[in-house]
Amino acid sequence: MGQERACEVIARALRRSRADLKDPRRPIGSFLFLGPTGVGKTLLARTLAERMFGEKEAIIQIDMSEYMEKFTVSRMIGSPPGYVGHDEGGQLTEQVRRKPYSVVLFDEIEKAHPDVIQLLLQALEDGRLTDSLGRVVDFRNTIIIMTSNVGADVLQRNNSVGFDVGVDSTRDYEKLKERIMEETKRAFKPEFLNRLTDIIIFQQLAKTHMTKIVDIEVAKVAKRLLDLGVKLVVNEAARGYLVDNGWDEKYGARPLRRAVERLLEDPLAESILRDDYNKEEPVIVSVGEKGLVFTQKKSGADTEPKA
Repeated sequence: MGQERACEVIARALRRSRADLKDPRRPIGSFLFLGPTGVGKTLLARTLAERMFGEKEAIIQIDMSEYMEKFTVSRMIGSPPGYVGHDEGGQLTEQVRRKPYSVVLFDEIEKAHPDVIQLLLQALEDGRLTDSLGRVVDFRNTIIIMTSNVGADVLQRNNSVGFDVGVDSTRDYEKLKERIMEETKRAFKPEFLNRLTDIIIFQQLAKTHMTKIVDIEVAKVAKRLLDLGVKLVVNEAARGYLVDNGWDEKYGARPLRRAVERLLEDPLAESILRDDYNKEEPVIVSVGEKGLVFTQKKSGADTEPKA
């Protein structure tokens, strides 16, 4: 949501792959996602896995904060002979060997030890890695995505430059990208950046995007409730209340999800466990003096679970 440019860059790369124009020795694509937290970097990776490979589980996610030390290189490809865990294979290579058609997501790549990055260069360039057992693991059918918060401060200082600006948005975006690329070049070596298919910048989400995200989250809750036989209707005022209580300029959409859980899902869950709701009438969510109010007609009267 609100990251149309990022989606378009990914789409172009995938079209090249489908047309057999990419280097056959390399992965389908390799991308560096830059931007602040809570703007959709991980969500896009997960969505891409489902759309490209047909299942949500077609993603391998690795937290690079666990690979900050030099010795963690062996954790990627497996321990050397004679060491504990040698027969188990590497945490990266074993997962790719078992799921060769997948998105491989490296979260916060800037935290990885330089030797770990050096190891990944082989997968980016040659489309393969050899594990500690001597097995060649094929990366040519994977999409490699690395996320980073490099440049996040620049984006937050320029949060007025985004998808809601006027006719100069493209020009402003290119200027912003130049500034972020300067920081990126200081954080990563040229041999790493040159092996990437593209570097994609995720911009700070505006409050208008949050309204659409609330609609998506409310629809998910409504579907789960409908599976239980109860219809949910959340009016516009209640949706606006969720946005106001979940909007955080610095942390993006993540606080919004927590607000939906706390303000909408928790009261609903309490009422469901008390068996307050019937299946004949919808549960209406509106805004009262103290917050959200949940009402449902029941035997000719309204019931109001605690807001």
